[in-house]
Amino acid sequence: MADPRRAIPRTDRVLADPRLAPAVAALGRGRVKTAVVGAQQRAREGLIAPAEVVDAALTSLPAGASSLRPVLNATGVVVHTNLGRAPLSAAAVAAIADAAGCTDVEFDLVGGERARRGRGVLAALAAAVPDAGDVHVVNNNAAALLLCAMALAPGREIVVSRGELVEIGDGFRIPELLASTGARLREVGTTNRTHLRDYADAIGPDTGFVLRVHPSNFRVTGFTSAPGIDELAGLGVPLVVDIGSGLLAPHPLLPDEPDAASALRAGAAVVTASGDKLLGGPQAGLLLGDAEVVHRLRRHPAARALRVDKLTLAALEATLLGPPPPVARALGAEADDLLARARDLARALADRGVDATAGPSAAAVGGGGAPGVELPSAAVSLPERYAPALRGGRPPVVGRVERGRCLLDLRTVDPADDDRLREAVLRCGVPAREALARGVPARGVPAREVPERGVPGCG
Repeated sequence: MADPRRAIPRTDRVLADPRLAPAVAALGRGRVKTAVVGAQQRAREGLIAPAEVVDAALTSLPAGASSLRPVLNATGVVVHTNLGRAPLSAAAVAAIADAAGCTDVEFDLVGGERARRGRGVLAALAAAVPDAGDVHVVNNNAAALLLCAMALAPGREIVVSRGELVEIGDGFRIPELLASTGARLREVGTTNRTHLRDYADAIGPDTGFVLRVHPSNFRVTGFTSAPGIDELAGLGVPLVVDIGSGLLAPHPLLPDEPDAASALRAGAAVVTASGDKLLGGPQAGLLLGDAEVVHRLRRHPAARALRVDKLTLAALEATLLGPPPPVARALGAEADDLLARARDLARALADRGVDATAGPSAAAVGGGGAPGVELPSAAVSLPERYAPALRGGRPPVVGRVERGRCLLDLRTVDPADDDRLREAVLRCGVPAREALARGVPARGVPAREVPERGVPGCG
């Protein structure tokens, strides 16, 4: 009897199969070959037939060359750090594609000479915040603070309130970050109350600057006190204000969130902020402030190590000059419109036998911005079992689970993605017992009208 393993096609023959040509072009021959070898091994073990090697190889290959997978954010958290923070606008994505090849990032096409790096985005940022004497961009807000410490307080003291010694994502702590530069932290006040005299008493010949950090991930309420930026700016030393979330000007929905323009008008020498939070752009650290101080920061040797690449420069400029990014659209969405979308989606799912209802929800800003602020929203409520199934789909959908239900909050879903969201839910399937309980067959025969009711876990 012939050994069936002899029927397994050779590697070179499989790679020559025209069905694999698109994958080779997109992923590279080496990656496709690895998938082919794995499929051949499965055939040797009898797990698949020799004729299925090509199909098995194709199935095992990723959709793209990167391991990152596009995700539909249905969590209701507008700036979700674990999902990459701000989704970029179409204009920013197009700008990245334009900048991917050779570009004039440091070249003057008219004069044929070297030009200032990122001049376009710096001009756009300066125009967006006219109160700044000068601006600079580094690779994130932590880098912006790091550069301030290295340039303005080497071997000197940074005066900061004990109530602002915050820990940011993944266990990184602002005091440890600053101390790593060789600067010394001079802590003043208490956790809940720090007065102007506490700062004034700490300032001396060794003071590099006073630091004001917005506690963006938490709120301290009750018996609290802190001087204003205008008071700290009058102490005779530079004042660095970390606003964190990247709000360049006051926002009507977020009246308590600090913004760069207001801080500069109050007298801050430098304001630092993130580009990938409320601004809605790529990861970047923004430095805005006094022209002489910003010049010192730009000319510090470490500025080269902290600079951003051409793709970030392109995306940031497009964010500043282009149409409102997805973060701005999500913040500005009307609750009534969101509820209407949720009802339409829930009705379409119920007609296919899914236990889906619509109701009001509460979304959040996220990304360390506006802690405690609830944004009125709307969500589609599904059985909890849908949560892991949706995360494992294509595309993955990430919602949240509250009180035994999977909630898909539409404030963070672009209306253009509603059809994709519906299809993602339907691909999860409907168990027979669930369909029978709702009076419909499991394979999607139209259901009776489902009365709308509130979404469990939403207020």
